[in-house]
Amino acid sequence: MTSTPSTTTAVVAHGADDLRVERIALRPPEPGEAVVAVAYGGICGSDLHYWRHGAVGESVLRAPMVLGHEVVGTVLWAAADGTGPAAGTRVAVHPAAHEHTDVRFPENRPNLSPGVRYLGSAARLPHTQGAFAAEVVLPAAMLRALPEGTDLRVAALAEPAAVAWHAVSQAGDLDGKRVLVVGCGPIGALAVAVAKRGGAAEIVAVDLHDKPLGIATAVGATRTLRATDTEAIAAADADVVIESSGHHRGLASAITGATRGGTVVMVGLLPNGDQPVPVAHAITRELRLIGSFRFNDEIDEVIAALSDGSLPIAPIVTHTFPVADALEAFAVASDASVSGKVLLAFGNAAGRGTAR
Repeated sequence: MTSTPSTTTAVVAHGADDLRVERIALRPPEPGEAVVAVAYGGICGSDLHYWRHGAVGESVLRAPMVLGHEVVGTVLWAAADGTGPAAGTRVAVHPAAHEHTDVRFPENRPNLSPGVRYLGSAARLPHTQGAFAAEVVLPAAMLRALPEGTDLRVAALAEPAAVAWHAVSQAGDLDGKRVLVVGCGPIGALAVAVAKRGGAAEIVAVDLHDKPLGIATAVGATRTLRATDTEAIAAADADVVIESSGHHRGLASAITGATRGGTVVMVGLLPNGDQPVPVAHAITRELRLIGSFRFNDEIDEVIAALSDGSLPIAPIVTHTFPVADALEAFAVASDASVSGKVLLAFGNAAGRGTAR
């Protein structure tokens, strides 16, 4: 083929409870952009919020938007300016693009810049379109070549794994330490796997449901607790706690489950506004409470770890649906009692409802 297709099949959110699989226009790439044939896309919590509520916090849909930022695929057309991977290269995607801003932030932490545009985000108007499409035009700088032999289904976890990697790294050296992970959805389960790779001696996983606790055990948790067992959580006495539930009760459990002088990393995104948590407990025990937001270049470390086998995370992918069944896929992904990470398969990669 000598030119890019003019249309493609995409998953588009039009508003709350209005998700459509439809043909959309595919714009011609700029010189620094490539065209990628998407193989798999992982459904994220933010995608679910746009579907269910038409918003993620203060980011409200004001126009139709293609969802998705956790994608892998193959470069169909390389960037005309010679940057980025060549045609035929299998790639993961770093979904952040940085624009100039006059707001201060640490230069070595670009994830904190308010000038970041993230694929599939309604934070600005026009919205930043996502990558849940059979073909997508992306800046070549977003593309990360995958080593030969990398399983594309597992590589679809590279972006959320980078979020977990960044969160775990906020706590410092884990070698020989006891780690408590509160909330074992995909990010929490990935944090378990990263903590195991980091040498944690004990990893205690907390969740409400059997399914995520089973996944957490499969990727490295040494013990599991029910989220309702507050006494057992408080007795965990963990050196490091990763809070990934995104709920104030989870954060309360994280604070009470930390040892004196311990560290609590907050990666679960709580709703805007005040939250009822036991801050006095954090003060009297001199806990370090650290926020964690997205990631920077950790996706490169994740890809290397997936390639060398030191980050085995395949059990986190539980279902794969063809894009035509996106509504069913989103429904399954929204039920934490039955699923881990749910993937959409595009083109020839499709397979219906496959449990892994």
